[in-house]
Amino acid sequence: MRLPARLLPLSAITAAAALLLTGCFSESASDDSAGGSADGDGERVRVAMMNPPRSGLSPLSDDAFKLSRWSTAETLVTLDTDGDAEPALATKWQQNGRTWTFGIRDGVTFHDGTKLTAESVVRSLTRAATASPKPRILDGVDLTVKADGDSVAVTTDTEDPLVPQRLSSPQLSILAAKAYRGKTVSPVGAGTGPFELTKVNGTSSATLDRYDDYWGGTAKSPGIDVRFVPDGTARAATLRSGEADVVEAIPVSQAALLDKDLVTEVPMPRTNTLYLNTASGPFKDASLRAAAREALDAESIVKGVYEGRADVAKGLLGPALPWAADLRKPVERAKSGDPDGRTITIGTFTDRAELPEVAQTLQQQLEQAGFKVKLDVREYANIESDALAGEFDAFILSRATVLDSGDPAAYLYSDFGSKGSFNISQLSDKKVDAALEKAAGTKTGDARRRAVIDAEAAVLATDAAIPMLHERVIQGDAAGVVDVEHDPRERALITADTYVK
Repeated sequence: MRLPARLLPLSAITAAAALLLTGCFSESASDDSAGGSADGDGERVRVAMMNPPRSGLSPLSDDAFKLSRWSTAETLVTLDTDGDAEPALATKWQQNGRTWTFGIRDGVTFHDGTKLTAESVVRSLTRAATASPKPRILDGVDLTVKADGDSVAVTTDTEDPLVPQRLSSPQLSILAAKAYRGKTVSPVGAGTGPFELTKVNGTSSATLDRYDDYWGGTAKSPGIDVRFVPDGTARAATLRSGEADVVEAIPVSQAALLDKDLVTEVPMPRTNTLYLNTASGPFKDASLRAAAREALDAESIVKGVYEGRADVAKGLLGPALPWAADLRKPVERAKSGDPDGRTITIGTFTDRAELPEVAQTLQQQLEQAGFKVKLDVREYANIESDALAGEFDAFILSRATVLDSGDPAAYLYSDFGSKGSFNISQLSDKKVDAALEKAAGTKTGDARRRAVIDAEAAVLATDAAIPMLHERVIQGDAAGVVDVEHDPRERALITADTYVK
């Protein structure tokens, strides 16, 4: 197992960071605009990001959120701070039973110069709806899309009150026809946002230039230069060295080493959870799942691993959704059994610098309770398929709870529904499925929130998932950066208003 950076000697950390940083932002992929522009207010924005592309920046994958954070690909709908739908490429919508009709914004052009039309919306959404696997936001949803004059009709197999929120997911971005010419979807030069993706260098970097014909007004920065820096120590060092203007996902171990005026913390809808395999192995026994829950000391993890920069979990939904705490009620769970030396394997990944140390802490806590614990720690790209296949007895995951729709029902279905596509716990429970179905079918508002909390309670009652803590966005912004986003949902980062002095 690879030790997390914060367990290494400081000299080793500094040396490793220096090696990783060499040439990190040594050249701009657009030399002619590297020093600013007469048409803009600042210089190009240099961004250090955590996760390299996993699917060639296909919008049908989690890479879609990079496209959203760079303001290059856009959706029909966006979300306000409360998670309510607002116009974007669609200007209005209305529901008639199972069909929602969206009016498409006029005067929008894709980065290749072609016009946004109802037909181009149909093409993008149909490609997503028929993809295998589908984008997470469409788990359990069958929809068809048809053009109706200048409008688009989206029809679901059952009445779905969440269609506008679903269409806000970056995985349902609308791209030009050129994006779909191959077997994979390529967003290069095919978006509608204020920045055009012009070049992708594998998993090392990406370049975006200002798109002057953007329908929402010209961006203030002439472009964005992105480098992918998976190592958290090296990523934080780019801010200290002045090699990056914006740095996402700074590890808590590095935050204290940075100028506090350059670091921003925002409670985020992301829960660090211990998923337990309910289908096979020791945790098929509900009493042993209860024993694991009782052995877990989340407060010591928050204080020791996260240095107080996180919140102890009271449920799956955290302080970024303040209504959840007000609606939550006590949950009845199984009684604890005797581990009796049973051997379990816990998996997690190195991409988030804190998780390997969380795994080590949990190993100690569970061994004190009577389990024998093995750890399997790899990069996420090399461990996800095994986790989804149920190869581990337990898995530690930092999971966004409203990432796709701004509504937790989709996350709960994806992770805990018997047919959910991200069901690491291998959970198949009729009470949970019934609660999830009720939550999904309830109209937005207070009634839906209550149904979501009932679904959360049904999941917690099974001990298939033990929420440990809620993370915070720790983002670094250089002193000269203006109007960069600090988005709890991790959808927005560089916008048309962002620039560097």
